[in-house]
Amino acid sequence: MPVTEKEIELLRLVTVGSVDDGKSTLIGRLLYDTKGAFEDQLQAVSKGDGEGADGIDLAQLTDGLAAEREQGITIDVAYRYFATPKRKFIMADCPGHEQYTRNMVTGASTANAAVILVDARKGVLQQTRRHTHIISLLGLPHLIVAINKMDLVDYDEATFLRIKEELTEFCARQNIHDLTCIPVSALAGDMVVARGDHMNWYQGQTVLETLEGIEVSGHIDEQAFRFPVQYVSRPQTKALPDFRGFMGRIASGTVKVGDEIVQLPAGKRSKIKEIVTFDGNLSEAFAPQSVTITLEDEIDISRGDIIAHADKTPRTEKEIDAIVCWMGEEPLSPNNKYFIKHTTNTVKTVVSEIKYRTDINALTQDESANELAMNEIGKVSLKLMNPLTFDHYAENRTTGSFIIIDSFTNNTVGAAMIC
Repeated sequence: MPVTEKEIELLRLVTVGSVDDGKSTLIGRLLYDTKGAFEDQLQAVSKGDGEGADGIDLAQLTDGLAAEREQGITIDVAYRYFATPKRKFIMADCPGHEQYTRNMVTGASTANAAVILVDARKGVLQQTRRHTHIISLLGLPHLIVAINKMDLVDYDEATFLRIKEELTEFCARQNIHDLTCIPVSALAGDMVVARGDHMNWYQGQTVLETLEGIEVSGHIDEQAFRFPVQYVSRPQTKALPDFRGFMGRIASGTVKVGDEIVQLPAGKRSKIKEIVTFDGNLSEAFAPQSVTITLEDEIDISRGDIIAHADKTPRTEKEIDAIVCWMGEEPLSPNNKYFIKHTTNTVKTVVSEIKYRTDINALTQDESANELAMNEIGKVSLKLMNPLTFDHYAENRTTGSFIIIDSFTNNTVGAAMIC
């Protein structure tokens, strides 16, 4: 029975790898073999000889920026879209250089799975460990390692097994438990979309088959109900003279008419009276729907407040600890003042302490650090001017994360996960 359009599930993934591991070629192969590239794009990267994929430069399908073409590397996050009869994909193509760590964090922040490229000739590099560590921090549940350029090691099974064993041991220490290692040759096309004829010793799935089969576990509609209020609607029309609704997007969970809720941070309680949408009222809504909620009682609710089920409430504090990836040119230092943007809420904050800076190469913690420079990651303590309602990042990626904004320039200078 064919899958209907509405039943096709969306998978968000991020692809990373060290420079020259063949990431752009792998993505180009996926796009070409799934017919995710337009005819004019294929003509633009044609080499003028050969047929099919042999006649185009697969890497150039993805390296769109002029600076990337000149350097032969990927320096920005680009989003690629493709689909199969089983699933739709949004793929964040992230840079491999250490100095673009912030770009990788940006691309991976909304992903459900990650694909890391490893050059079979070089094995596990420091950059491979760095990317794996960041993926573990971001809580991505699925990691696929494409051990690429197997054609350059004569499709040697022992080489694949050695790299797989090293990565399995490292990922276990990083609390990554859903790891899949696949031997591939992106240039030749082996084990990317088609199996090819060179690695019959590998009985697992291809990269595409693995991506199609990933269970998008931890659905946001199965988590505790969280509704950040974006806008208070009071139309004051003749048809709706007393209407007062709270508009926003359900961040997680499910809500029904009649549910008992609590407004945070004030803690006032009521019950859901109506769930209003453009297409009519609902008896039930779930993440990530955008709805307007009305309550049975008149309570004071403003933009930035969070509505939650009364029996499963988030935390509300004025001091928090967070893992921060610093993106600003000026370093983060104690006593610096910033704004944090958390869901629909913006709060003034000051850095009270840098607990440690992670040495991204050795994956150790420097507890004597007094600042975080651009692309560095560390744990900081923040004091907030107003109470913040949140969950820990491990429990809810939406209400457990925020961005840091420079109070003078209004630039985004950091991304953080509450711990």
